[in-house]
Amino acid sequence: MAALELAMQGLAVFGLLLFVVLWLMHLMSIIYVRLHLHRKRAEVKQPFSQISGVSLLKPLKGVDPNLVSNLETFFTLDYPKYEILLCVQDQDDPAVDVCKKLLGKYPGVDARLFIGGRKVGINPKINNLMPGYESAKYNLVWICDSGIRVKSDTLTDLTNQMTEKVGLVHGLPYVADRQGFAATLEQVYFGTSHPRSYISANVTGIKCVTGMSCLMRKDVLDQAGGLVSFAQYIAEDYFMAKAIADRGWRFSMATQVALQNSGSYSIAQFQSRMIRWTKLRINMLPGTVLEPVSECFLASLIIGWAAHYIFRWDMMVFFMCHCLAWFISDYIQLTGVQGGAPCFSKLDFAVAWFIRESMAVQIFLSALWDPTISWRTGRYRLRCGGTAEEVLDV
Repeated sequence: MAALELAMQGLAVFGLLLFVVLWLMHLMSIIYVRLHLHRKRAEVKQPFSQISGVSLLKPLKGVDPNLVSNLETFFTLDYPKYEILLCVQDQDDPAVDVCKKLLGKYPGVDARLFIGGRKVGINPKINNLMPGYESAKYNLVWICDSGIRVKSDTLTDLTNQMTEKVGLVHGLPYVADRQGFAATLEQVYFGTSHPRSYISANVTGIKCVTGMSCLMRKDVLDQAGGLVSFAQYIAEDYFMAKAIADRGWRFSMATQVALQNSGSYSIAQFQSRMIRWTKLRINMLPGTVLEPVSECFLASLIIGWAAHYIFRWDMMVFFMCHCLAWFISDYIQLTGVQGGAPCFSKLDFAVAWFIRESMAVQIFLSALWDPTISWRTGRYRLRCGGTAEEVLDV
């Protein structure tokens, strides 16, 4: 009995600590979003000879309904010194025709198309980008996914953050306004749960970076062996960021979000993507096994039980009040990431929020169940430490 009582006391203390940590994360994220995001930055006013040139590396695979409009925003950037390096793996990929049409439409833009890639490891994105990376003529390289849409001043915002001691500038992932409930679900996730963890990690000094939109110093990457040294990993963005941090460089977050605008999306695709990301985190960061207790419903149960055990408060009343407070703070954060009211109603937000929170534990358990992931055109078995091997169908 003494051992059971001691265990219950330990769980109660854990619940109180969890309450403090999670609400500190809420506050840090909300305050950071309000103070940092969507701030208007001054335009580049340096002499042309002193402006940092940027090589944009664009990995392309297939065509979705929004690819043309997304890609065209990079051809109309208001930045005086940059090049676009379009990278397509296969000659018969329909993305090749899209690239050629844009090259013809904007002959004044310094842009080139690379077809074929170069296989240097298991990561298809790295293989795709190799010819473009090796041909980049500027020291700043901007790796930006095909589904990202930018504003005319996005590159100016990124380079303004690349100060003397900064080696990497990244954008907080978010989602553009689109039609349908699946789009609302994605927007709710990337406006609530994801930025809470992402921003809290960066504010407290933990290097947390996604590779959707990253501006990096090429000479620092070359010191780490160049892109080829990251081809053994599926989560190449994490290890590229780690290599830059290990060399003493700081990170900075852009004031503009990395706006995902894929024309192909569904609830099943969202769920599959979340499972894949969770699998990667579990293999790279063992502490990810505690991730479920940071989700609203499970955290509220643990904290509610702790409040009942220590203070004799009604557990279910506390659970409901805690979930309501979480729900309200998430909506406040979403409006901050959005830069205003979202395009959907509060009822749509409530339904999407409830479904997303209900999916959290199931996504985590699904990630534990199967160590393989399907990504792009291949299937891979993850190893501890983040490396992977391709699973070949016999």
